[in-house]
Amino acid sequence: MTDPSDARDKRWIALVLLCVAQFVVVLDASIVNVALPTIGEALDFTEGNLPWVVNAYVLTFGGFLLLGGRMADLLGRRRVFMGGLILFAIASLFGGLATNSGQLIAARAVQGLGAAILSPAALSIVATTFRDGAERNKALGVWGAVAGSGGAAGVLLGGVLTETLGWEWVLWVNVPIGIAAAAIAPSLIAESRDESGVRTFDAAGAVTITAGLSILVYALVDANAAGWGSTQTIGLLALSALLLIAFVVVERRSRAPLVPFSIFRIRTITGANVAGLLIGASLFSMFFFISLYMQQVLGYSPIRAGLSYLPLAVSIILSAGIASQLVTKVGFKPILATGMVLIAAGLVWFSQISVDGTFLSDVLGPSLLAAVGLGFSFVPVTIAAVSGVPDHEQGLASGLINTSQQVGGALGLAILAAISISVTGSSRDPVVLTEGFQDAFLAGAGFAVLGLLATLFLIRSADSRAHVELGGGEVAVESEG
Repeated sequence: MTDPSDARDKRWIALVLLCVAQFVVVLDASIVNVALPTIGEALDFTEGNLPWVVNAYVLTFGGFLLLGGRMADLLGRRRVFMGGLILFAIASLFGGLATNSGQLIAARAVQGLGAAILSPAALSIVATTFRDGAERNKALGVWGAVAGSGGAAGVLLGGVLTETLGWEWVLWVNVPIGIAAAAIAPSLIAESRDESGVRTFDAAGAVTITAGLSILVYALVDANAAGWGSTQTIGLLALSALLLIAFVVVERRSRAPLVPFSIFRIRTITGANVAGLLIGASLFSMFFFISLYMQQVLGYSPIRAGLSYLPLAVSIILSAGIASQLVTKVGFKPILATGMVLIAAGLVWFSQISVDGTFLSDVLGPSLLAAVGLGFSFVPVTIAAVSGVPDHEQGLASGLINTSQQVGGALGLAILAAISISVTGSSRDPVVLTEGFQDAFLAGAGFAVLGLLATLFLIRSADSRAHVELGGGEVAVESEG
């Protein structure tokens, strides 16, 4: 017979494996940022093509997440997780071997596809492995700490690798991690899938939602270059809207829809996804503008800018751990609301940056405040997004919250970059740049305030309280055993 304590230990080791995989996924959205100037010189990128080293990853990641989540439910979560890891590792290998801009952009797009396949599978494995309540809160607290700190760690690691080993290693670092994780997974993770209902794949739904989201993300990330009022941007946004409407029509008629809209009858699920979108909109762009401010205004080197993220990353990890404990005691709604307030306050503080500022006076304080806000928001919004969802739809719920955050990040960065550029234009004057960054940070705080309102009015307090009662019950049961 298997010792129950061994099974429990195995689950927590599996959680480490899943978190490492998610860490690498989040890391790769930001790790290339510091390396971009070096990559541009090495592969002869034009100024207009260079942002696509980042955008190609974000585009396929955001566009294919829902499809990845549904594949995990239908085909097997472990199998899909391992397949995504291998695809991610192979794309990373070829990205580092790229000899021209087209090859690297293509490799980054395939990396994003691998991430979209493995990320919702990993989160749904966490949600189905750990029981709802105190145990799952603890697991998702670890998940939130790792995923939330990935963006900051990416900038740090990107700077170190670029200056010591070369830009290729910001991609090659994924190869041994991905292959090792895929090899270990079968010994730690049991296979699980949706065994109920109609086991058919909604091809029409998959095509319309993936195309609609991909075109939406493309329109947003390229809007600053093409112009917000350009024929391209307006045309792509209209096409995206038509595809998303078509998706709704297809889903309402499908016997086995990719996204059963009945899931949105759970008001807390809807609220968590709206809040997740606004968290992405406010915070993903924060990392972007902090990096620009430190390098273009304060004159930091890539490695110094990367090291400056260390306090922020540590604060996210610590606050996420605290948040997972507090959620068990007071529920996810109050903690999420507190997190949104702290994010808004941190971004308002960032909007006061000065052209002759320093790390201690202008960056450290608001970084720590926003980091605690991220830890206090990322954990409860993830818990809220998968709470009360039956096991056979965990891949769907995981894909939805990931999609909300990624599309929110793309939307927020596009809007805030447009606000910043409307002030700075093509100027490289530190005074003008600082003014543009100030406006962007203030607008980001506005997104966080909207996230607070979504939390207060869409997430049900009764669901939050029920989660506390469930957690308390599990703690009591475990203490008796």
